[in-house]
Amino acid sequence: MTQHAAYNETGTSLGPSADARGRDATSGRGTFVEFLGLTLTAGAFVLFVIRPEVFETVVHTLATSTAGLVH
Repeated sequence: MTQHAAYNETGTSLGPSADARGRDATSGRGTFVEFLGLTLTAGAFVLFVIRPEVFETVVHTLATSTAGLVH
């Protein structure tokens, strides 16, 4: 997963470090959302590689529904 770093150098314009009171560099929810996004992306990639006609069907459906909204 993503590594979070805390910068302790003074005089930088990075803002408060993760050691500042009230700041949490790694929240549990952020980790879960990142994992969920990576899982969905990997699943979509596998689906696209194994069954490319699904991608074409989704694009066709979106184009048809959008064209229906325009008229």
